[in-house]
Amino acid sequence: MTLRSDLAELLAEAGIVDVDLDEAVADEHVRASAYRRAVSAIASSGSRDRDRAIVATIARDPLEFISKTAVVALVDDVAHEVSGPDEFRQWSDELLPEFDRFTEESHREFVRRRVHDWLLYLTVKDGHVPTADELAEVTDWMQRHLAEYARSPEVLAVVAESARTKKTRNLAKNRANSRELRAE
Repeated sequence: MTLRSDLAELLAEAGIVDVDLDEAVADEHVRASAYRRAVSAIASSGSRDRDRAIVATIARDPLEFISKTAVVALVDDVAHEVSGPDEFRQWSDELLPEFDRFTEESHREFVRRRVHDWLLYLTVKDGHVPTADELAEVTDWMQRHLAEYARSPEVLAVVAESARTKKTRNLAKNRANSRELRAE
């Protein structure tokens, strides 16, 4: 397969017809935007049947940082679409072999960490209160995400006490004390 045919197939599957393929092949910025649009459409489709093949297609891009970014966007989008941590775990387990297509260990690890982050977030969303040790195992990005979006005062208290950065701890503390949260 060629980059052009891979991109054409991906865009067709996503129902995107307004991307100039020649321009996307020649310009990584256009291609990255096309990947992002395709991933968003595919994630919101509700069908997870082709996601492994889609990740394999994206991972063949010659610029690995572009394909890693697109795969992470898919992980993020699917995390918002699934019904809970069990569904997300099953989905991500099926895709793990495709993540190994990245030649850069840092890219493989980044995608794996993002999956791990979302697994914790989804368990929190289901009512789990993480321990300080569990919080320490997620990235600063996810700690901040929890500080910004968690609705549980107990979760916010753990983040306020245990997050790595002062900014995240303060955000969680302020949200835990907010009237808006107490009114729910």
